[in-house]
Amino acid sequence: MRASAVSVRSSSDAAPLDVPSTAHRILHVFRAPVGGLFRHVVDLAQLQAAAGHQVGLVCDSTTGSERADAALAELAPSLALGILRLPMQRNPHPSDLAALRAIATRAKTTGATVLHGHGAKGGVYARAAMIVGADPIRAYTPHGGSYNYKPGTLRHRFYMGIERLLALRTDVFLFESEYVADRHRAHAGPTRLARIVHNGICESEFRPVSATVDPYDLLYIGELRDAKGIPYLLEALVRLRDEGRNLRLLMVGSGPDADLLAARVRAMGLAGTVAFEPPQPIRAALARARVMVVPSLAESLPYVVLEAAAAQHPLVATNVGGIPEIFGALAPRLVSARDAGALRDGIVSVLDATPEARAALFAELGASVKARFSMHRMGADVLSGYAAALRNRPTGGTATIQAEPAA
Repeated sequence: MRASAVSVRSSSDAAPLDVPSTAHRILHVFRAPVGGLFRHVVDLAQLQAAAGHQVGLVCDSTTGSERADAALAELAPSLALGILRLPMQRNPHPSDLAALRAIATRAKTTGATVLHGHGAKGGVYARAAMIVGADPIRAYTPHGGSYNYKPGTLRHRFYMGIERLLALRTDVFLFESEYVADRHRAHAGPTRLARIVHNGICESEFRPVSATVDPYDLLYIGELRDAKGIPYLLEALVRLRDEGRNLRLLMVGSGPDADLLAARVRAMGLAGTVAFEPPQPIRAALARARVMVVPSLAESLPYVVLEAAAAQHPLVATNVGGIPEIFGALAPRLVSARDAGALRDGIVSVLDATPEARAALFAELGASVKARFSMHRMGADVLSGYAAALRNRPTGGTATIQAEPAA
């Protein structure tokens, strides 16, 4: 999701990783410096640099915002291998050839020993770049993306075909959820080596958020597009209004369907109860509403859910992707996707609970997330994946996915 601002975290936010006996030279390659993927890369880069590795970034020059520019500028002093920004298209494009050449040159000149691709496009670039005279570890972290396309469609078959080919040039898959690992196994086939490395958040994010005066009833944080399930949330809001519950909804984010969604809000008679605001730090947004709603149709392991759960903020979410992995034992409380009635019921269940019962429920969820999704654990498990890939060289024969749980 793209709503929350990405910030560079102080060293006090996470315990440092162990100093390595052999330092890596790591280039993280990804497309858009926005949303959860960007946060993941920034957190990893900080952890790895603090542990004594030399780190650099390669990303798109045409996307992002002033917040992205500020985050990159703040991170730059700790990046020994620097930052390279070049035009990257979301979909396959002839300009990909120039990008691949530039990335190969960057890897060669920096002496990169690890090329770590993030997201579908970053994964293509990191694994397909041909580097003369060098053979860095090729690591890949999918972040949902093409794995979320409907199986059997032409687009899904096309992208899974690319993943099957690129798996031959992937030393280690670092899946951020069991869900995406299962999708890869089902639709793209075997890999040499794979680990499950859940996203992690830092200690300071586990402080409960204090509510502001006169908060909104409901909050949506994320990209403004239909694929995030927003039409079902608006329909649930209409149903609640028709029952006499005049709830106010704050929508925080930006995206390609912003104008269409605003027009839909007006057409549904919700203009007086739905407010739109641009992306902002998530904890500030959480403080302004009683319940956050995540109506997504597909996800991998969304940071926005992790962050809300860590803050013990009341939350209604759909049972898609890796969200059940976040909820753990509380996964039965998730609601069906593409179902406005189920969203309505989930919202009423949380709003109508006693304050004591509601606080106890989300304190339990926060404690569960704290035990399983630490930033330090994420950083250590990524380095463990690199080490396993090095031990696996040279490889022979055909391997199957070894989706090892985080250590």
